[in-house]
Amino acid sequence: MRLVSWAVFSLFVATVGLRAATPTDYAAQVAAKRAERVQRLTRADGWLTLIGLHFLPAGESTLGHAGDNAVQLAAGPAHVGTVTLGADGRVALTVAEGVEASVDGKPVRAVDLGDGRSEDKPVIAHVGTVSFYVIDRGGKKALRVKDSAAPTRTHFLGLDYFPLDPSWRVEADWVAFTPAKEVTIHNMIGQAEVSRVPGKAVFTREGHTYELLPMQDNPGEELFFVIADATSGTETYGAARFVYAEAPRDGKVVLDFNLAVNPPCAFTEFATCPLPPKGNRLPIAVRAGEKKYRGAEH
Repeated sequence: MRLVSWAVFSLFVATVGLRAATPTDYAAQVAAKRAERVQRLTRADGWLTLIGLHFLPAGESTLGHAGDNAVQLAAGPAHVGTVTLGADGRVALTVAEGVEASVDGKPVRAVDLGDGRSEDKPVIAHVGTVSFYVIDRGGKKALRVKDSAAPTRTHFLGLDYFPLDPSWRVEADWVAFTPAKEVTIHNMIGQAEVSRVPGKAVFTREGHTYELLPMQDNPGEELFFVIADATSGTETYGAARFVYAEAPRDGKVVLDFNLAVNPPCAFTEFATCPLPPKGNRLPIAVRAGEKKYRGAEH
């Protein structure tokens, strides 16, 4: 099974790496990171704009907002055209007459949208406020659809946080795995993929020791922790929260739970967020970082 990359979720938050500072400086740093996150979340192509996830059958499928389409979009023109999933796993878009579509700002009538894996960046087709591109999940191809006018974006309620608690900025011991392990990670839509886990973070709180496993696409890159705790489902989003950390240094890794964030799935039912691996469900309450979103939970 091919290793899955979770790099896309790193775009969901600002760059990690707050430094220890005076309480005033630390509070200002956290506030700045949170402001950056809101800016990313609410931008015209942010996660709040996600309105659809359509897995594609082999061959040609009609595409558009009207009910007679094989792939019915939640917004956009009644009939956009067709998408064709070839035997090579690539998806081609053919645009219907009278519909204006573009890629990278240039008009298109037909375009290869790729296979959702081999491209450095997705090929994104735009039709009015709607955009879509191919993703690969477990070898299956899907169209991820966004709308900059989506109600989840235009009626965003903002984020709520626990009071800032510097004690939740934890310097954990880093135990490297040599070689890195391959761990099966399940996601919100019932799929399982293998991820690279380079080691574990070990920390103590109130006399008890806890361990967390991160994912990391490549050595030296940031660590991506998917966690749950005793607040999950009540005070925080039920499925998980995300914590990012800089690559370990001198046998240590800093886990700043004040920067714990809700996954995209907290805002939209059309994301494919990873769930915590075994062992990343903490029995303690982590009252730090983002609280449950006040909007509809998915």
